[in-house]
Amino acid sequence: MVTDNMLTPDWPAPLNVKAVSTTRQGGFSQAPFDSMNVGTHVGDDASVVKKNRDQLKQLINLPNSPLWLEQVHGTDVIHASSWQKSSQADAIYSDQPKQVCAIMTADCLPVLFTDRQGKQVAAAHAGWRGLLNGVLENTVSQFSGAREDILVWLGPAIGPTQFEVGQEVYAAFTAYSQDAQQAFKVRDQTHYLADIYLLAKQRLSALGITQIYGGDFCTVTEKQRFFSYRRDGITGRMVSLIWIVAK
Repeated sequence: MVTDNMLTPDWPAPLNVKAVSTTRQGGFSQAPFDSMNVGTHVGDDASVVKKNRDQLKQLINLPNSPLWLEQVHGTDVIHASSWQKSSQADAIYSDQPKQVCAIMTADCLPVLFTDRQGKQVAAAHAGWRGLLNGVLENTVSQFSGAREDILVWLGPAIGPTQFEVGQEVYAAFTAYSQDAQQAFKVRDQTHYLADIYLLAKQRLSALGITQIYGGDFCTVTEKQRFFSYRRDGITGRMVSLIWIVAK
């Protein structure tokens, strides 16, 4: 379901697993962070960001504050039970109720995971570097049980008509897998348009995951709905959240 202020993943997740992704609407920040910026590292007024975060917690009745990460475009995954305020990681996994896994984005791909039993969840930040170097594989490795029991939702990211990359990005992905060629279209002699959604789906499919949903947004072109670093440079951040509800 999509509203001005929130996206609810359209996927067959268990009833005890909740997930949402914010848009740029519904907060208190002023331009260029207008208005629901949840990022404390982008130059916005810290007191206003706190107000946005507090409102987010109330609006969706979160059981606890989100476990915010210091994201570094890497591949490290932490367990929510080991989270600290200064945790540097690009994915977070939980197998306990009321631990709200959170990933901030503004073009990079947020990826949410759950198992069919509703006993495990995770959220990953997949920019092209993290995606290339294995952040999704590292996240999936945290899950116990069969891979076919894992469900994945791909949240709002830069779309395939807007994600221009250089020859080095194309070469790196195609060196990893020749199938990655399908995710690139030639723009000119030295540039390509990349489909980050397809690249993620290929990586997940190679792991034996077939239940993949979402992947039909574009943060760059949908200016009224999403923040986009590539489009605006100085801008806010959205957040994708997933947690297990206590029984």
